[in-house]
Amino acid sequence: MTLLPRSLFGRLALLLLAVVAIALAATILFFRQDRAELLARQFGDTKIVQLQTLRAALDGADAPGQRETLARIGRQYGARIIPESERPQVGLPVGPTPGMMELEARLREALGPATELRIAPGRRLLFVRLDADGVGYWVGFPLPPRPQAEDIPSRAAIWSATLALVLVAAAFAFARYLARPLRELDAAVGRVGRGEMPPPLPEQGPSEIAHVNRGFNRMVAQLKQTEQDRALLLAGVSHDLRTPLARMRLAVEMGGRDEALKAAMVDDIEEMDRIIGQFLDFARGDHATAFERCAPDPLVAAVVDRYTRAGSEVRFAGGGVPALPLKPTAFTRLVTNLVDNALKYGAPPVDVSSRVDGDRFVLEVADRGPGIDPADVVRLKQPFTRANAARSSAPGGAGAGLGLAIVERIARMHGGTFDVLPRDGGGTLARVALPLAAAASPPTGAAAGG
Repeated sequence: MTLLPRSLFGRLALLLLAVVAIALAATILFFRQDRAELLARQFGDTKIVQLQTLRAALDGADAPGQRETLARIGRQYGARIIPESERPQVGLPVGPTPGMMELEARLREALGPATELRIAPGRRLLFVRLDADGVGYWVGFPLPPRPQAEDIPSRAAIWSATLALVLVAAAFAFARYLARPLRELDAAVGRVGRGEMPPPLPEQGPSEIAHVNRGFNRMVAQLKQTEQDRALLLAGVSHDLRTPLARMRLAVEMGGRDEALKAAMVDDIEEMDRIIGQFLDFARGDHATAFERCAPDPLVAAVVDRYTRAGSEVRFAGGGVPALPLKPTAFTRLVTNLVDNALKYGAPPVDVSSRVDGDRFVLEVADRGPGIDPADVVRLKQPFTRANAARSSAPGGAGAGLGLAIVERIARMHGGTFDVLPRDGGGTLARVALPLAAAASPPTGAAAGG
């Protein structure tokens, strides 16, 4: 399992923060190293000057009062001076560190090849052996203190902290700048997946992002053109077919003598006309129609009353649902398709009911037919899909397979859902649930009928 953030913004921000942290750590390390080298060189330069001056003073020291003279000179230079005759060797040899080796080389170059270095670790003293007037001396100086973190000047620490904050802010701003076009593209892709047509994406910015956005805009434009061509094609075909169908019906009614044959032919023509009507519904774009606040029960009652007058056994039980945002024409088409589907593939009576369930309006259309296999529900919501053989053998033919697809798209256009469920006691229950309040973002690209 990776510990990296899932979003591109998080990964970019983490990468930039890591780079900033590494840069700051390297800067502090190099600063301390350069400062330590500078202090060591300064210490060496100071000791060379002091030792040269001290050797000149020892050259003129009086032998009778040597001890007092050495003590006076030691106090004057802040050093401890021990004649080599009293102590042939003091301290321990210096380790092979680059700093001490460089210091010893510089002292020998300035004071002579007989110069040696020793360290007294317990007292942190550096002893230097030098010759003065033919006599060897060990001169001890305090070692410089070890560098501490608090030795860094406060001004440098403040500037480093300020620089770190500026770099972190710049890193976050840069990461958001890089991730913003991708977030916009992701949102646009999601809208296309929901059947909407998003506005064109900006084609400026980094060349890779601009190239992707240009390709996406071309794809959306092609989808729009394809949708328009499809609607135009279906409308043209439907219009061209209805004219000869009307002539055929007129000829059958005027010239037919066999009443049974004439009735069958008229039924076939009406079925063909109904299928053409479904094609038109599917091709019709209701997305340009504005939402209106209206009560759904009168619209449902008007549809049911039309079927009742035609002799169909359809009953409606209204639930007193308040007004909600609807597209009346599309909603009427939804109810009509549900009742048509129940009468064609189910068995009477067809019960239509409405009610309020929480913050949603629920419309149910139930029949007593053979029912629908739950495994086929998702498939039947797709355009040009028909039910199984039992339901396809219903009187009047199988239809175009667009009824439930139109219902699904109208429900989605209103921000709702459409489900087909088995009914208790046998049959099918079609349920549409729509929000009582306006949808946050109604799918503008989903046509009511296609």
